Amino acid sequence: MAVVTMKSLLESGVHFGHQVKRWDPRMKKYIFAERNGIHIIDLQKTIQAIKDAYESVRKTVAAGKTVLFVGTKKQAQQAIQKEAERCGMYFVNNRWLGGMLTNFVTIKRSLLRLKKLEKMEVDGTFENLTKKEIAALAKERTKLQKNLGGIKEMKELPGILFIIDTRMEGIAVAEAQRMGIPIIAVVDTNCNPEGIDYPIPGNDDAIRAISLFTSIIANAVIEADNEVGLKIIETLGDEDEDQESLMSDMSVKEDDQEVDIVAAIEKYSTEIPPEYDKDEVPEDEEKRDKIQVDVDKIYGEIGE
Repeated sequence: MAVVTMKSLLESGVHFGHQVKRWDPRMKKYIFAERNGIHIIDLQKTIQAIKDAYESVRKTVAAGKTVLFVGTKKQAQQAIQKEAERCGMYFVNNRWLGGMLTNFVTIKRSLLRLKKLEKMEVDGTFENLTKKEIAALAKERTKLQKNLGGIKEMKELPGILFIIDTRMEGIAVAEAQRMGIPIIAVVDTNCNPEGIDYPIPGNDDAIRAISLFTSIIANAVIEADNEVGLKIIETLGDEDEDQESLMSDMSVKEDDQEVDIVAAIEKYSTEIPPEYDKDEVPEDEEKRDKIQVDVDKIYGEIGE
């Protein structure tokens, strides 16, 4: 069963890097070419990196350890929480508190405090307090829930971390490295892949790309938990697509063959706006759609 296909990566915009002037030279080996001032990521290497990360997560969960999903940037918050909850793992999607791994003893005390406040709210304790006291405790509970709600049931350090955007989550990366916890991270062309155990080169700003990466890791967790093969999501939002496109051997098949990515994009891409800057991620779908490619035409020609 294929972990992911080239087509799903292209549809999600995984191949779009940052502007050339914003690149990190240490990402050179993952960059395929440049077009209109935008770096194009080598998706052949992305596919292999995803397979390695998928297998690592599967083995980690099968060994009885947990996965911590980390992504606090606006575009990643919803996907991180949704997929972590779907596979029954822990997540941090609001703010990474310093010491969350290196000083986990203190964090556990905060988790106990959160559970105590939640218990007080339902066991009638609040009925014996003044409105001012209740308001103060409710405010404290809300703050703890916002920052620690995703790891409320985490009793020990995770076996592996999955991170979106290593630049923004620099503290999480440093703490995991210090504690010897393996890291899987999506690294864009402006990131440093060094020190990351399983770097996945790809777009870490597009919502669809983040959702795809996160769903793949969640599927790896589910597969390990159930000890059965699961169908991997190939495209987002196209549930009616032929299921045969989701199933293939791990051997090279049509979707995994060498593809002239730049030539395909050059021919079928719409014009990338000169003002396009991923550091200022467009909120409106209309602007974001301007940097998508006609995948059906690309793969129709490849199949001929």
